[in-house]
Amino acid sequence: MTIGTPVSTPFTAESTALEVVAGIDLTGRRAVVTGGGSGIGVETARALASAGADVTLAVRKPEQGERAASEIIGTTGNDRVAVAPLDLADPASVAAFVANWDGPLHILVDNAGIMASPEMRTLQGWEMQFATNHLGHFALATGLHPALAAAQGARIVSVSSAAHLRSPVVFDDINFERRPYEPWAAYGQSKTANVLFAVEASRRWADDGILANALHPGAIRTNLQRYVTEEELARMRAQSGPATASWKTPEQGAATSVLVATSPLLDGVGGRYFEDCQQAAPHQPGTRTGVAPYALDPESAHHLWTLSTRTLTP
Repeated sequence: MTIGTPVSTPFTAESTALEVVAGIDLTGRRAVVTGGGSGIGVETARALASAGADVTLAVRKPEQGERAASEIIGTTGNDRVAVAPLDLADPASVAAFVANWDGPLHILVDNAGIMASPEMRTLQGWEMQFATNHLGHFALATGLHPALAAAQGARIVSVSSAAHLRSPVVFDDINFERRPYEPWAAYGQSKTANVLFAVEASRRWADDGILANALHPGAIRTNLQRYVTEEELARMRAQSGPATASWKTPEQGAATSVLVATSPLLDGVGGRYFEDCQQAAPHQPGTRTGVAPYALDPESAHHLWTLSTRTLTP
């Protein structure tokens, strides 16, 4: 699924999620947005709801999700917006969400995440960024596989980042047990894992009508940066060069997620990586755009799937 004509769309880095979904009817479709209580998750959920979808905000803080749901209902007029608890770093919480889901699922937006956090570990000893950004979403998607297959044409949206360019998945030391912990390297490998997941999910599940694509939403000021100082943000953006000089609004940041989730231009397309509402070109050294070859490597994608399954098996 990774080979084929690159997808081109009429949208740009300035397009908003509502512009991308304009004219698309999602009535009767059901969507889950992880991290739907804040940031680009809210705007992704709003756009899906505006097109008529039944949307569930899967959130770690239900009270925040309830506020977001009420606000989305108020702005869209769609009262089919629900909230469900989900802590991606807790396998029991993921299992409970899966157990409580009933019926088909047409769109799964793996949006939630943490970025460049201090060294933290789950109760199982897993590095927190990898556990939250990848393992939790992996467990969620595999647990919901029957619901996605029942939709007969489901899409999975894997929100990655240009930070995947910072690190491949370091398979012999994912949890920083032998190398010094470095927040951006940990974040980078988790975001590479998000792309590799889309590659392997599309390969394994295409016959079930399920396709997954990954994306970089752009630079948006949200609570994702809560562990990063203003000085650090400025330094990182200076390193990234003029291509990332301006911040996107949350509405613009959600646009590529909504494109991947809904656009008919992506019918039959899986295992690819998008940025600024376009399929990304291969990364060129010296830039902070495009997709790294290691993030689309089918052998690495297969290996990560096997390792993730083994890690999550009690």
